[in-house]
Amino acid sequence: MLKAINIFLARWMPLLTPLSVLSGVLLAEFIHSWIFIVPWLFAFMTFVGSLNSNFGMLRHTMSHPFPIFLALAILHLITPVFAWTVGHLMFPDDPLTVTGFTLALVIPTGITSVVWVTMYKGSVPLALVIILIDTMLSPLIVPFSMSVLAGSRVEMDVLAMVSGLFWMIVLPSLLGMIANEWLKEEKASRLSQTLSPFSRVSLPIVIAVNSGVAAPYLRDIDARLIQILLTILFVVLCGYMLSWGLAIVFRQTRENIITLIYTGGMRNISAGAVIAVNFFPPQTAVPVVVCMLFQQMLAAFHGFLLRKAYPREVRA
Repeated sequence: MLKAINIFLARWMPLLTPLSVLSGVLLAEFIHSWIFIVPWLFAFMTFVGSLNSNFGMLRHTMSHPFPIFLALAILHLITPVFAWTVGHLMFPDDPLTVTGFTLALVIPTGITSVVWVTMYKGSVPLALVIILIDTMLSPLIVPFSMSVLAGSRVEMDVLAMVSGLFWMIVLPSLLGMIANEWLKEEKASRLSQTLSPFSRVSLPIVIAVNSGVAAPYLRDIDARLIQILLTILFVVLCGYMLSWGLAIVFRQTRENIITLIYTGGMRNISAGAVIAVNFFPPQTAVPVVVCMLFQQMLAAFHGFLLRKAYPREVRA
Protein backbone atom coordinates (compact mmCIF):
# COMPACT_ATOMS: atom_id res chain seq x y z
CA MET A 1 0.00 0.00 0.00
CA LEU A 2 2.84 2.39 0.87
CA LYS A 3 4.48 1.71 -2.49
CA ALA A 4 1.19 2.47 -4.28
CA ILE A 5 0.82 5.71 -2.29
CA ASN A 6 4.41 6.63 -3.12
CA ILE A 7 3.84 6.11 -6.86
CA PHE A 8 0.57 8.06 -6.71
CA LEU A 9 2.20 11.03 -4.95
CA ALA A 10 5.11 11.06 -7.40
CA ARG A 11 2.75 10.99 -10.37
CA TRP A 12 0.51 13.78 -9.07
CA MET A 13 3.17 16.01 -7.49
CA PRO A 14 3.02 18.49 -10.43
CA LEU A 15 -0.66 19.05 -9.52
CA LEU A 16 -0.29 18.81 -5.74
CA THR A 17 2.38 21.52 -5.70
CA PRO A 18 0.31 24.39 -7.17
CA LEU A 19 -2.68 23.25 -5.11
CA SER A 20 -0.50 23.47 -2.00
CA VAL A 21 0.62 26.98 -2.95
CA LEU A 22 -2.99 28.05 -3.56
CA SER A 23 -4.14 26.48 -0.28
CA GLY A 24 -1.40 28.27 1.61
CA VAL A 25 -2.36 31.66 0.17
CA LEU A 26 -6.11 31.16 0.71
CA LEU A 27 -5.81 29.67 4.19
CA ALA A 28 -2.95 31.83 5.43
CA GLU A 29 -4.80 32.97 8.54
CA PHE A 30 -5.54 29.39 9.59
CA ILE A 31 -2.17 27.77 8.86
CA HIS A 32 0.02 30.64 10.05
CA SER A 33 0.29 28.98 13.48
CA TRP A 34 1.69 25.81 11.86
CA ILE A 35 4.99 27.49 11.03
CA PHE A 36 6.68 25.73 13.95
CA ILE A 37 6.35 22.32 12.23
CA VAL A 38 8.29 23.37 9.10
CA PRO A 39 11.81 22.81 10.55
CA TRP A 40 10.75 19.39 11.84
CA LEU A 41 9.30 18.38 8.48
CA PHE A 42 12.44 19.67 6.74
CA ALA A 43 14.57 17.56 9.07
CA PHE A 44 12.42 14.48 8.46
CA MET A 45 12.55 14.90 4.67
CA THR A 46 16.32 15.37 4.79
CA PHE A 47 16.72 12.24 6.93
CA VAL A 48 14.66 10.15 4.51
CA GLY A 49 16.57 11.57 1.55
CA SER A 50 19.88 10.66 3.21
CA LEU A 51 18.99 7.02 3.95
CA ASN A 52 20.26 5.95 0.53
CA SER A 53 23.59 7.74 1.02
CA ASN A 54 26.68 6.78 2.97
CA PHE A 55 30.01 8.32 3.90
CA GLY A 56 31.79 6.62 1.00
CA MET A 57 29.47 8.38 -1.46
CA LEU A 58 30.09 11.68 0.35
CA ARG A 59 33.88 11.25 0.10
CA HIS A 60 33.54 10.43 -3.59
CA THR A 61 31.52 13.60 -4.15
CA MET A 62 34.10 15.78 -2.41
CA SER A 63 36.88 14.20 -4.48
CA HIS A 64 35.16 15.36 -7.71
CA PRO A 65 34.48 19.04 -6.94
CA PHE A 66 33.70 20.40 -10.41
CA PRO A 67 29.86 20.00 -10.12
CA ILE A 68 30.05 21.85 -6.79
CA PHE A 69 31.93 24.78 -8.37
CA LEU A 70 29.47 24.76 -11.29
CA ALA A 71 26.50 24.91 -8.89
CA LEU A 72 28.04 27.83 -6.97
CA ALA A 73 28.70 29.69 -10.24
CA ILE A 74 25.06 29.18 -11.28
CA LEU A 75 23.75 30.23 -7.87
CA HIS A 76 25.85 33.34 -7.25
CA LEU A 77 27.11 34.58 -10.59
CA ILE A 78 25.10 33.49 -13.64
CA THR A 79 21.49 33.62 -12.41
CA PRO A 80 21.87 36.74 -10.17
CA VAL A 81 23.41 38.71 -13.06
CA PHE A 82 20.60 37.43 -15.31
CA ALA A 83 17.94 38.50 -12.77
CA TRP A 84 19.61 41.92 -12.34
CA THR A 85 19.64 42.40 -16.14
CA VAL A 86 16.00 41.38 -16.61
CA GLY A 87 14.99 43.57 -13.67
CA HIS A 88 16.64 46.62 -15.23
CA LEU A 89 15.02 45.92 -18.60
CA MET A 90 11.52 45.50 -17.14
CA PHE A 91 11.68 48.11 -14.34
CA PRO A 92 14.29 50.68 -15.45
CA ASP A 93 12.96 53.41 -13.12
CA ASP A 94 12.38 51.23 -10.06
CA PRO A 95 15.68 50.34 -8.31
CA LEU A 96 13.91 48.79 -5.31
CA THR A 97 12.11 46.23 -7.46
CA VAL A 98 15.35 45.48 -9.33
CA THR A 99 17.05 44.95 -5.97
CA GLY A 100 14.26 42.51 -5.04
CA PHE A 101 14.80 40.48 -8.22
CA THR A 102 18.54 40.37 -7.54
CA LEU A 103 18.09 39.31 -3.92
CA ALA A 104 15.63 36.57 -4.91
CA LEU A 105 18.31 34.92 -7.06
CA VAL A 106 21.40 35.56 -4.93
CA ILE A 107 20.22 33.91 -1.69
CA PRO A 108 21.46 30.37 -0.98
CA THR A 109 20.01 27.27 -2.61
CA GLY A 110 16.77 25.86 -1.22
CA ILE A 111 16.87 23.13 1.41
CA THR A 112 13.88 21.44 -0.26
CA SER A 113 16.00 20.86 -3.37
CA VAL A 114 17.34 17.69 -1.74
CA VAL A 115 13.77 16.33 -1.54
CA TRP A 116 13.23 16.87 -5.27
CA VAL A 117 16.68 15.41 -6.04
CA THR A 118 15.75 12.32 -4.04
CA MET A 119 12.38 12.06 -5.71
CA TYR A 120 13.83 12.07 -9.24
CA LYS A 121 16.89 9.92 -8.55
CA GLY A 122 19.60 12.57 -8.60
CA SER A 123 22.79 12.54 -6.55
CA VAL A 124 21.74 13.13 -2.94
CA PRO A 125 25.36 13.37 -1.64
CA LEU A 126 26.13 16.05 -4.24
CA ALA A 127 22.94 17.95 -3.33
CA LEU A 128 23.79 17.82 0.38
CA VAL A 129 27.35 19.03 -0.19
CA ILE A 130 26.14 21.92 -2.39
CA ILE A 131 23.55 22.95 0.22
CA LEU A 132 26.05 22.74 3.08
CA ILE A 133 28.82 24.68 1.33
CA ASP A 134 26.47 27.27 -0.17
CA THR A 135 24.70 27.96 3.12
CA MET A 136 27.98 28.21 5.01
CA LEU A 137 29.37 30.68 2.45
CA SER A 138 26.15 32.71 2.14
CA PRO A 139 26.97 35.19 4.96
CA LEU A 140 29.94 36.27 2.82
CA ILE A 141 28.56 35.78 -0.70
CA VAL A 142 25.12 37.36 -0.32
CA PRO A 143 26.26 40.73 1.13
CA PHE A 144 29.14 40.94 -1.36
CA SER A 145 26.90 40.12 -4.35
CA MET A 146 24.23 42.60 -3.26
CA SER A 147 26.88 45.28 -2.77
CA VAL A 148 28.25 44.72 -6.28
CA LEU A 149 24.93 44.31 -8.12
CA ALA A 150 22.58 46.52 -6.13
CA GLY A 151 24.87 48.79 -4.16
CA SER A 152 23.27 47.63 -0.90
CA ARG A 153 24.68 46.23 2.31
CA VAL A 154 22.86 43.26 3.80
CA GLU A 155 23.19 42.11 7.38
CA MET A 156 22.57 38.45 8.16
CA ASP A 157 22.12 36.59 11.43
CA VAL A 158 24.96 34.12 10.89
CA LEU A 159 24.40 32.26 14.17
CA ALA A 160 20.70 31.70 13.46
CA MET A 161 21.47 30.55 9.92
CA VAL A 162 24.13 28.07 11.05
CA SER A 163 21.84 26.80 13.81
CA GLY A 164 18.97 26.25 11.41
CA LEU A 165 21.31 24.56 8.95
CA PHE A 166 22.58 22.18 11.62
CA TRP A 167 19.15 21.04 12.82
CA MET A 168 17.44 20.86 9.44
CA ILE A 169 20.30 19.57 7.24
CA VAL A 170 23.53 18.54 8.98
CA LEU A 171 22.17 16.42 11.83
CA PRO A 172 19.39 14.64 9.84
CA SER A 173 21.86 13.98 6.99
CA LEU A 174 24.42 12.47 9.37
CA LEU A 175 21.72 10.36 11.03
CA GLY A 176 20.51 9.12 7.65
CA MET A 177 24.01 8.15 6.51
CA ILE A 178 24.76 6.52 9.88
CA ALA A 179 21.53 4.52 9.51
CA ASN A 180 22.63 3.46 6.01
CA GLU A 181 26.01 2.28 7.34
CA TRP A 182 24.46 0.51 10.34
CA LEU A 183 21.50 -1.14 8.61
CA LYS A 184 23.42 -1.96 5.43
CA GLU A 185 22.17 -1.00 1.98
CA GLU A 186 19.25 -3.44 1.61
CA LYS A 187 17.61 -2.69 4.95
CA ALA A 188 18.24 1.04 4.58
CA SER A 189 16.58 0.93 1.15
CA ARG A 190 13.51 -0.79 2.60
CA LEU A 191 13.29 1.79 5.38
CA SER A 192 13.62 4.58 2.80
CA GLN A 193 10.79 3.08 0.71
CA THR A 194 8.62 2.79 3.84
CA LEU A 195 9.17 6.40 4.90
CA SER A 196 9.19 7.91 1.41
CA PRO A 197 5.38 8.38 1.16
CA PHE A 198 5.38 10.29 4.46
CA SER A 199 8.25 12.45 3.19
CA ARG A 200 6.35 13.24 0.01
CA VAL A 201 3.22 14.11 1.99
CA SER A 202 5.36 16.45 4.11
CA LEU A 203 6.47 18.46 1.07
CA PRO A 204 3.00 19.85 0.15
CA ILE A 205 2.49 20.77 3.82
CA VAL A 206 5.77 22.70 3.88
CA ILE A 207 4.88 24.42 0.60
CA ALA A 208 1.44 25.41 1.89
CA VAL A 209 2.74 26.81 5.18
CA ASN A 210 5.53 28.78 3.47
CA SER A 211 3.14 30.06 0.80
CA GLY A 212 0.99 31.50 3.57
CA VAL A 213 3.83 33.99 4.15
CA ALA A 214 3.20 35.44 0.69
CA ALA A 215 -0.50 36.06 1.25
CA PRO A 216 -0.25 39.57 2.82
CA TYR A 217 1.77 40.77 -0.18
CA LEU A 218 -0.82 39.61 -2.72
CA ARG A 219 -4.02 41.22 -1.45
CA ASP A 220 -3.95 44.22 -3.81
CA ILE A 221 -3.65 42.77 -7.30
CA ASP A 222 -2.94 45.43 -9.92
CA ALA A 223 -1.14 45.67 -13.26
CA ARG A 224 2.23 46.27 -11.61
CA LEU A 225 1.93 43.22 -9.36
CA ILE A 226 0.97 41.10 -12.37
CA GLN A 227 4.04 42.42 -14.21
CA ILE A 228 6.24 41.48 -11.23
CA LEU A 229 4.63 38.03 -11.07
CA LEU A 230 5.20 37.32 -14.76
CA THR A 231 8.76 38.64 -14.65
CA ILE A 232 9.77 36.59 -11.61
CA LEU A 233 8.13 33.54 -13.21
CA PHE A 234 10.30 34.06 -16.29
CA VAL A 235 13.45 34.60 -14.22
CA VAL A 236 12.93 31.51 -12.05
CA LEU A 237 12.06 29.37 -15.09
CA CYS A 238 15.25 30.51 -16.81
CA GLY A 239 17.20 29.65 -13.65
CA TYR A 240 16.08 26.03 -13.93
CA MET A 241 16.69 25.90 -17.68
CA LEU A 242 20.14 27.53 -17.44
CA SER A 243 21.12 24.97 -14.80
CA TRP A 244 19.94 22.12 -17.02
CA GLY A 245 21.66 23.53 -20.09
CA LEU A 246 24.99 24.16 -18.37
CA ALA A 247 24.97 20.68 -16.83
CA ILE A 248 24.59 19.21 -20.32
CA VAL A 249 27.22 21.52 -21.83
CA PHE A 250 29.75 20.40 -19.22
CA ARG A 251 28.89 16.71 -19.83
CA GLN A 252 27.57 15.88 -16.38
CA THR A 253 26.06 12.50 -15.54
CA ARG A 254 22.27 12.09 -15.39
CA GLU A 255 22.37 12.11 -11.56
CA ASN A 256 24.43 15.30 -11.53
CA ILE A 257 22.20 16.95 -14.15
CA ILE A 258 19.11 16.34 -11.99
CA THR A 259 20.95 17.62 -8.92
CA LEU A 260 22.17 20.78 -10.66
CA ILE A 261 18.67 21.50 -12.02
CA TYR A 262 17.18 21.60 -8.53
CA THR A 263 20.06 23.09 -6.55
CA GLY A 264 20.59 25.73 -9.25
CA GLY A 265 16.90 26.46 -9.77
CA MET A 266 15.69 26.63 -6.17
CA ARG A 267 16.43 29.20 -3.47
CA ASN A 268 15.91 29.40 0.28
CA ILE A 269 13.04 31.85 -0.16
CA SER A 270 12.12 31.71 3.53
CA ALA A 271 15.54 33.14 4.38
CA GLY A 272 15.27 35.58 1.49
CA ALA A 273 11.90 36.83 2.70
CA VAL A 274 13.30 37.44 6.19
CA ILE A 275 16.26 39.39 4.77
CA ALA A 276 14.04 41.42 2.44
CA VAL A 277 11.45 42.30 5.08
CA ASN A 278 13.98 43.18 7.78
CA PHE A 279 16.68 45.01 5.82
CA PHE A 280 14.94 46.54 2.80
CA PRO A 281 11.87 48.68 2.07
CA PRO A 282 8.61 46.71 1.57
CA GLN A 283 8.70 47.19 -2.21
CA THR A 284 11.95 45.21 -2.36
CA ALA A 285 10.36 42.26 -0.56
CA VAL A 286 7.59 41.71 -3.11
CA PRO A 287 9.65 39.93 -5.84
CA VAL A 288 11.35 37.81 -3.18
CA VAL A 289 8.12 36.69 -1.55
CA VAL A 290 6.20 35.99 -4.77
CA CYS A 291 9.15 33.88 -5.95
CA MET A 292 7.91 31.35 -3.40
CA LEU A 293 4.73 30.91 -5.43
CA PHE A 294 6.60 29.70 -8.49
CA GLN A 295 9.77 27.84 -7.61
CA GLN A 296 7.97 24.81 -6.16
CA MET A 297 5.51 24.67 -9.07
CA LEU A 298 8.41 24.93 -11.52
CA ALA A 299 10.23 22.21 -9.56
CA ALA A 300 7.24 19.94 -10.13
CA PHE A 301 7.10 20.98 -13.81
CA HIS A 302 10.75 20.06 -14.29
CA GLY A 303 10.06 16.76 -12.56
CA PHE A 304 7.50 16.15 -15.30
CA LEU A 305 10.12 17.02 -17.93
CA LEU A 306 12.65 14.71 -16.29
CA ARG A 307 10.20 11.83 -16.40
CA LYS A 308 9.91 12.45 -20.15
CA ALA A 309 13.67 12.83 -20.66
CA TYR A 310 14.66 9.85 -18.49
CA PRO A 311 11.51 7.69 -18.34
CA ARG A 312 13.17 4.58 -16.93
CA GLU A 313 15.76 6.10 -14.63
CA VAL A 314 13.59 8.55 -12.67
CA ARG A 315 10.45 6.41 -12.46
CA ALA A 316 9.25 6.11 -8.84
